[in-house]
Amino acid sequence: MTYTNGHANVPTNDGFHAQRMTPGRRLRDLLENKRDIIVAPGVYDGFSARIALEVGFDCIYMTGAGTCASKLGQPDLGLATLNDMREHAEMIANLDPFVPLIADADTGYGGPNNVARAVEQYHRSGVAALHIEDQIQIKRCGHLGGKQVVDIDTFSQRIAAAAQARERIGSDIVIIARTDALQTDNFGEATRRLKAAVRSGADVAFLEGVTSKEEARTICEELSPTPVLLNMVENGATPSWTPEEAQELGFRIVIFPFAAIAPAYEAIRETFERIKKTGRTGLAADFTPKKLFSIVGLKQATAIDAAAGGQLYSRV
Repeated sequence: MTYTNGHANVPTNDGFHAQRMTPGRRLRDLLENKRDIIVAPGVYDGFSARIALEVGFDCIYMTGAGTCASKLGQPDLGLATLNDMREHAEMIANLDPFVPLIADADTGYGGPNNVARAVEQYHRSGVAALHIEDQIQIKRCGHLGGKQVVDIDTFSQRIAAAAQARERIGSDIVIIARTDALQTDNFGEATRRLKAAVRSGADVAFLEGVTSKEEARTICEELSPTPVLLNMVENGATPSWTPEEAQELGFRIVIFPFAAIAPAYEAIRETFERIKKTGRTGLAADFTPKKLFSIVGLKQATAIDAAAGGQLYSRV
């Protein structure tokens, strides 16, 4: 039968088994059994995550750049700590545990022990997958210039530490190895690093800043059968491809980090400017407080209260 949670259908023998599946196992099932490419829109806070869940995506992505911007009000320059990122990821992952969350984990936040701690904390927070990159500790957004990467041995150690931590705690969390070496070195070096990462235990490969269809096809062929992720940052280093085009190139996952935060900026700024000029927001008449609360779980909260015999929300 199919267990339906309102957002995604999970193949299973029974509903009880579906409820016990870990987030990592659900993502692995999607990678193994879903023929179409996995599309994960970028969410940067609880509200944008709720909207993605409402639309019905099978997977969502917590963007590191969006987390820095929304949680810290800072650029993506390595300023977010493990605690910043883990706390944010835990909140998002647990809004609907049946929809796997892929989360940015930057460089792993230090040496092998730091990387292991990050994996353990992300696992306990309900995160399905995390990606760890080969930039130096003072990292920056992958679509900014001036990046620097660590040597291939250090990168391999980061991935090995992550894989070993996963094994120690009996986790299904998916480890995604990301390299930024395409911009700092060349395609050959980037490929070499991803192959080394897979040998060290990575489940998915992530070549940041792909610049052409030729690079895309080649990296997917070179890494096969390891799934490859596409980072679809609009107006960045990578050409704009649809999920269908990405799948044709060989990718198994596509993330859209700016899908929520870019339109949010435009809409919020426009509304604030209208207030400044006219004193009115111009919001749609149907966007009531109740509609807002319904988006973020009012129905579920009411049901929980009623099931326990309460009447606190019976008239909201």
